[in-house]
Amino acid sequence: MDTYNTHLFGQAALDLQHKVGKRDQFAKMYANRWTDGITDRFRDFVANTTTMYIASTVENGWPYVQHRGGPRGFLKVIEKDTLGFADYHGNQQFITQGNLQTDDRVSLILMDYAAKARIKMIGHAKMVEASDDPELAEKLAVEGQGPVERLTTIKITAIDVNCPKYITQRFDEGEIATLLGPRISELDRQVSVLADRLKDLGEDPAALLQKETP
Repeated sequence: MDTYNTHLFGQAALDLQHKVGKRDQFAKMYANRWTDGITDRFRDFVANTTTMYIASTVENGWPYVQHRGGPRGFLKVIEKDTLGFADYHGNQQFITQGNLQTDDRVSLILMDYAAKARIKMIGHAKMVEASDDPELAEKLAVEGQGPVERLTTIKITAIDVNCPKYITQRFDEGEIATLLGPRISELDRQVSVLADRLKDLGEDPAALLQKETP
């Protein structure tokens, strides 16, 4: 697998890096960086991904970025250098699919907002009808997402990892439940104990709460 800078550091970017004294530093940093394919580290990240952005290029030269998301496991590692996901019924603009017919190069950003982490990838993508490859459709399908219409596979060319400095931390419902679940359970237990104590004292907990409610 190539290093990320091989394809993404154009001459203009290299000139600007040289101007601020960073070109040599980046050259050393990216030498043989993340060239082993989708290793266990990236495989785990992919398995937990719920949010991904995929960029392609319109034939007129304009870039187009599309969000792709789903439950954990919607994005899958098919081979050491290939990702895949199922495509379901959408707005039928077919922009990404159309772009891939003239230029199959794509850029991906996989996000983990809870961990303030992201992985960037570039590669060559292909989108086919699900009926053309039933076996792959079955492999990429996610339960509860509806009938699969198309299949997207991306042969990864290069991978990079960025620092988390400007990523705003966010949590989804499941992550919040995991973080707060034990504390909420403990509070429920304490409330239950207090309610039983009030009943022993001859008080009605529900009536007391009603009195306290403005």
